[in-house]
Amino acid sequence: MTAGLKPLSASRDTLLDRLGRRLADRLQSQTSGYEPYTPSDPETLARTLRPGDVLLVEGNQKVSAAIKYLTQSTWSHAALFVGDEVPLTLDQAARPTMERPQLVEVNIGEGCVAVPLTKYRTYNTRICRPVGLTPEDRDTLVGFMVSRLGLKYDLKNITDMLRYFLPTPPVPVRWRRRMIAFGSGDPTRAICSTLIAMAFEAIRYPILPEVTRAPGRAAATSPYSREEILHIRHHSLYTPRDFDLSPYFEIVKPTLKYGFDYKRLEWAPERKGP
Repeated sequence: MTAGLKPLSASRDTLLDRLGRRLADRLQSQTSGYEPYTPSDPETLARTLRPGDVLLVEGNQKVSAAIKYLTQSTWSHAALFVGDEVPLTLDQAARPTMERPQLVEVNIGEGCVAVPLTKYRTYNTRICRPVGLTPEDRDTLVGFMVSRLGLKYDLKNITDMLRYFLPTPPVPVRWRRRMIAFGSGDPTRAICSTLIAMAFEAIRYPILPEVTRAPGRAAATSPYSREEILHIRHHSLYTPRDFDLSPYFEIVKPTLKYGFDYKRLEWAPERKGP
């Protein structure tokens, strides 16, 4: 090869990286008009969450709209709460008042990162808690996610991002989940729930059950639902809503955990007239 000339593949990678960054930036831009009904209180979340809990988020990014449509769900993002297990950076150690990152998540363009709870203070959220985890399995689950910090999203996988530019793609319902999983064989290229599903697979904790039909009994679910659930056996097929639907995760509502009393609510005076 002539001295000074870069390989063609290196030049092509550079162009793909630039295009990938532009696509990722556009997908992560926020949509207008988002108003959460019950935004999260970081302090209440902090005292309610336990390591191993899955936090579902109703996002307001452009990619969020596509994921919510494809999954037919409110939830477009998922993160795992790991408590204080994320190693502090030198900057964080030097500034004790700095917010400590306690959530591990996967984002388009960023990859696997740790973020503070306050990131989602203006979003609708839901806590999904795995029930009965042993201390050893909880440590394994948290350690799995923390050890993946720094994994980068492959910005050259352009087709993996292009599918999210159509908020309502003309795709039959039965193919929508497959559309999300397309191209996500590498966990660093997958949506957020994929890496979390891998973590639960590592401790053999179920997310969705296998559907079996007892002799002489009708199916409890529709044929489509049975077919869909039976196919969800690989981590790349899991979506944020699956943690909400799972019979093995408890839905925890922070406002009910600390002595909610409806008698103590102060209601606004009733308006009279039209």
